[in-house]
Amino acid sequence: MKTNSHAASSSLSSSSPAPRVVVLGGGYAGLVAALRLAPAARVTLVDPGDGFTERVRLHQLAAGRARVTHPYSGLLRGTGIEHVAARAADLDRQARSVRTDDGRTLSYDRLVYALGSVTDTAGVEGVEGAQDTGRARIHTAESAGALHQRLVGAPGRVSVVGGGLTGIELAAEIAEAHPAWEVRLLTSGVVGAGLSARGRAHVYEVFRELGVRVEEGRRVASAGEVDADAVVWAAAMRPVTGLAARSGLALDVAGRIAIDGTARSVTDPAVYAAGDAAGTGIRMACAVSLPMGLYVAASVRADLQDRRNQLRPFHYGFVGQCISLGRRDGLLQMVRSDDSPRSAVLTGRPAAFVKERVVRGTVFALRAAAAGARRGGLGAAPGADVSGAAPAAVGR
Repeated sequence: MKTNSHAASSSLSSSSPAPRVVVLGGGYAGLVAALRLAPAARVTLVDPGDGFTERVRLHQLAAGRARVTHPYSGLLRGTGIEHVAARAADLDRQARSVRTDDGRTLSYDRLVYALGSVTDTAGVEGVEGAQDTGRARIHTAESAGALHQRLVGAPGRVSVVGGGLTGIELAAEIAEAHPAWEVRLLTSGVVGAGLSARGRAHVYEVFRELGVRVEEGRRVASAGEVDADAVVWAAAMRPVTGLAARSGLALDVAGRIAIDGTARSVTDPAVYAAGDAAGTGIRMACAVSLPMGLYVAASVRADLQDRRNQLRPFHYGFVGQCISLGRRDGLLQMVRSDDSPRSAVLTGRPAAFVKERVVRGTVFALRAAAAGARRGGLGAAPGADVSGAAPAAVGR
């Protein structure tokens, strides 16, 4: 699918062709980076899906409550961005090209690597590849649609493995939407380890009201050892950087692409990384990905326009963590810029309202960036700063 073309930015020479930028991944970081780059380059977005998926709503999809995908056809229309509905299979850095799994070869002047992260199921017996259909016993957040199909069947016991924010939201949402199911949450540590005592106490209270049974200190090595009719694995996330590693790009100790202060690979100056795949030293989170996508677009534009010296290093500071606890309750945990919890929290319906506004705001930002791309300008995406700094933010 190719949308209508438009002229490149006037700051580039009209006598030379617009530079080619390939963006791998159409999530929060990749999509906004592509949209912001569209006025200055010929952008190709490589993503096998047909739309942008709001990962922060996957727990709602599992409960059957939300439409979480927005078609690329609408978001990219009139922007000049070409969407290649395929997976990147090989990255040839010497030739500056990407080969897709449908046999295409895409050349680039700059590459934005934004393949994000997925639930880490490596080495966990019984989980890898087992969650493709509604008849499956084992699921992850990525198979939320199939999990919903399972939950609308005959009720039984569902166990969520993982006490982080994803596990908390999944357990609460499932318990509220499917009260006939017995819901358990299993975690090797405590529920919400990054929350304050007050924040964690509210999660416990909501779980009691919803009937969620919590088993802390329960280390699970295999889905097979969980006595449940359905198992939802949400114990950890991992960056999708296998393609980067195979191409010879350096990774950091967390397996993310090693970058400099301007989000450029320390291995290859033609490659930039954004979102969860980028080695920022900041925890992987959707709240970070959108502003980092804005930053990477500014960084690539500065590079293409020979003004990298005007960029400030990427910086991000947290303000709060928004957590859904079903549709009628929530938790806004205020945090310091380093993501450590403060004592202040907002709970109940007001917190649920804030969470919903934040989530809707991300889609608004993407639509604003798309409108800007159609006009041939930067757009009015909230929080954008072409000099490079990323704002502090509330999110998950």
